[in-house]
Amino acid sequence: MNRLITPFDPWKSRICTCPVKYSLNPYTGCDHRCLYCYSTYIPNFFSARPKKLLLTRLERELKNLPENALISMSNSSDPYPPMERELELTRGALKLMAEKGVRLLVITKSDIVVRDADILANMRSAVSITVTTIHDEIAGRIEPDAPKPGERIRALKELKKRGIPVILRLDPVMPGINEDHVEDVLERADFVDHVVASTLKLRRDSFARISREFPEIAERYRYLYFAEGEKIGGSWYLRRERREELLSRVAEKCEELGMSYAFCREGIPFRARSCDGSHLIA
Repeated sequence: MNRLITPFDPWKSRICTCPVKYSLNPYTGCDHRCLYCYSTYIPNFFSARPKKLLLTRLERELKNLPENALISMSNSSDPYPPMERELELTRGALKLMAEKGVRLLVITKSDIVVRDADILANMRSAVSITVTTIHDEIAGRIEPDAPKPGERIRALKELKKRGIPVILRLDPVMPGINEDHVEDVLERADFVDHVVASTLKLRRDSFARISREFPEIAERYRYLYFAEGEKIGGSWYLRRERREELLSRVAEKCEELGMSYAFCREGIPFRARSCDGSHLIA
């Protein structure tokens, strides 16, 4: 049986700026069905299912973890799928990690995370929630089974009230789809402690999903990514100048609002103490 806790960045990306950390996914697959998802190399990805013997295995693996280790949960499968409300596997994992004293970065699109604020507020943690647009209609097309944007922003506010550092993931910024929503999202979430932004990276299957939902931009994407863009690792990127243009909107608005910000896997410099917001964890 494979290990639950593994070193982050198995692809060894040459432009990853994350600190040394570990990755933990309590579930395999994800129910959100985001068009832009990059984790669909996992079989049957858009159907979440719990890891077998999760808590038993996790308790054993935590014993061998280095002191002061940083765990990122989760980097591929959301730790709060709808079934988590009843199963409480992620909640159980949080209790084990709190006992171990690990540093934890939670990454999710779900407002279910607020349920676990009682644990998170009493351990070394921060919570990062993805919000790509404040418009329900667009969110419903690009992230059809994820909670609505307003629910995610309310979750960030509630966690902040509970004394938990919060991070906004404005990721991905998608040309022609949500690039004009950047400023609105940042204004609605101007209370967060840090912002992580990234441009859309395409794989062939995500390009196909986006093209079916937005046929009017399919040819534009084909040119921007596969003709003009560049391949880094297993994904196609926009040309650097186009990425800088999109992310400059994030930078300018964050500076106007006095917000800490960074970029994820872009190869573009930033001044924050970490890209992922892990510097917020004591």
